[in-house]
Formats: sequence, C-alpha cells, structure tokens
Amino acid sequence: MTETVTIIGSGPAGWTAAIYAARANLNPVVYEGAINSENYAKGTLPLGQLAQTTEVENYPGFPAGDMTGYLDSSIAEDKRKMMAPHAKEGVSGPELMELMRQQAVNFGARVITDDIAEIDLSERPFKVKALGGDEFETQTVIIATGARANYLGLESEDRFKNNGVSACAVCDGALPRYRDTPSVVIGGGDSAMEEATFLTKFASKVYIVHRRDAFRASKIMAERALSNEKIEVKWNSVVDEVLGTDTDGVTGVRLRSTVDESQTEEIDVKGYFAAIGHTPNTDFLNGQLETNDKGYLILPVPHRTNTSVDGVFAAGDVADDHYKQAITAAGTGCAAALDAERWLTTQGLI
Repeated sequence: MTETVTIIGSGPAGWTAAIYAARANLNPVVYEGAINSENYAKGTLPLGQLAQTTEVENYPGFPAGDMTGYLDSSIAEDKRKMMAPHAKEGVSGPELMELMRQQAVNFGARVITDDIAEIDLSERPFKVKALGGDEFETQTVIIATGARANYLGLESEDRFKNNGVSACAVCDGALPRYRDTPSVVIGGGDSAMEEATFLTKFASKVYIVHRRDAFRASKIMAERALSNEKIEVKWNSVVDEVLGTDTDGVTGVRLRSTVDESQTEEIDVKGYFAAIGHTPNTDFLNGQLETNDKGYLILPVPHRTNTSVDGVFAAGDVADDHYKQAITAAGTGCAAALDAERWLTTQGLI
C-alpha cells in the first residue's frame, strides 16, 4: 500500500497539517504516537506538549469563559469521557488538542496510535515501518514530532525518575507526594517560570535553581514568578545531586555555587522538576535529514517547510529552535500540508 501523505506527530503542527491535507482530499494518515511507558518517560505521548499544560491563554479564538457545552458537543463522546472536568476558565491544553484531533478526524484524517520506528528516505516512494509492525510506502512525509524535555544527566536524576523527579509539573504536580511539600524547579527560561508558578498551587514552597544571576525568561513570566510569595530563587547555583531513598523517593537536592564551587547547600524538597530545554524527536530518522547544531531539522528553502530531502516536509517544534509556540507550530503545519499538496501536483502524483 502506498500512502499519499503520512503525518508523523500529533501536536498543533501535526493536527493542522492533517486538517489541511484532509480538506484537500489527500487522505492523510496520522501516526499520533504510541501510548507506552517509554513515551511517558520521555514526555512524547500522543497530543504533544500542549496536552501537558493547563490554561492556554495565548491561542487566538479561546478567551476565558465556560466552554462546557461546546466541548460536550464537539468532541467524540468516548474521548470526552476520558478528559478531566472543564475548569470553565477558557480552554486547557488537553482540551485544545482534543479539539484539533477531532477536527482532523471530522475531515477524514485517519489516525493510528503508534510510533514510526524506521523510515527509508533514500528513494521514493519512501518506505516506512511502524513500531507495531505495519510496513507501507508513502509519497510524502510531514514530520511534526516536536521536541522532548531535557534533564541534567545526573545519575541521581535517573534513579528517582517517577519517584519525585519529573520534567512536567503540570503532569505530576497535583499528585499527593507534591501537595503541601516543597519542590524545586531547574532552569531560567519561560518554561521554568511556568512550571514554578503552576507548582505553587500545590506545593508549600517552590525553589527555582538557576546557574546565573538573571533569568533568560520573558519579562512578564519572570515578574510573575518573582512576585509569587511561595517562590524563592537560588541564584548562581547548580544541582550537584538529587537526594533521596528508594523508599521515600526524592527528599532533597544538594546545590553547588557557580561562583565558588567549594560552597554547597542542601535543601529539603519532595519534588524535582527539570525545565532546561528540549531535544527534537528525530531519532527515528537516523540522520537522513540535515539538522542544525541543536538537532533541529533545517528548512533550506526560505519561507517553506521543505527539508533536505525532496518530498519530506517538517512542521512545529522539530524544526523550530526559536519561537516554540503552539500558534507558530500550527501555522507551519498548515504550510507543510500546502507545500506537500503543491509538490505532489508538480510531480504528477495527484
């Protein structure tokens, strides 16, 4: 079987590409990702990073308000039953992603809950193999696999993952172990500010550990965190070790000064949240597409989504090391579908 358009990934970029491709009668198939422990650990479950956030304030068209009736009538009943109750304060990340997914399905996009394990881009049609064993060929590919959270790489981080160590406060912050106890967030960008602010809803205190004496976060996000009485910043510090036991999980962290490495400090925390950037999800490509020094896919044609291989297009955070926003990802998803359609037309394939 030869597909016309195969979309890999299920964030805003993937679903927007699916909507546009389906409306163009390209009969796209979307591999949204597998639901398994490995993807949970990496933060690469279906629906992308936005599904791991709470309120979405900056996606146009979703102002604050009660959307209960709209959600009930717009999302398939089986999916709606699995969602958390609506907060009545505008759209949440999971709600927005389910709405995008449903819209793609409504237009005829086929969705497969599996990962792409291998892809051969050496000749067309491209050969693809899914993790579950399905093998097929495709004329075009739109890669919208996003990027996953980074950790410091400490052995103690690995030891306590899922036992106090996390890279997603929104996913885990409301769990019992983090309620009314102190937590620490590592990082100095917008993600770290958002994670820390979110945790203050549950934690008794939140420490932000940053290796410099000023945040790189946007001014509004930094001010929001700094003005929160529950947040304390540990400037010019790095995590030397995550402390804990196999029984209790994380019990604290040891910090080391970046100004005087002989100075250390231990603080008691129950939660450790890494917010230090992301790595593009391109492992399955095995280096077949050109990337920049950070590993993000290069788009060599200005203002287009073409990659270094003819017939392969990229959208969203997997090719964006600058903006990393849901709205920009969705925009490139639209562009990738249009670019794929035009390419198929020039090749005489549709």
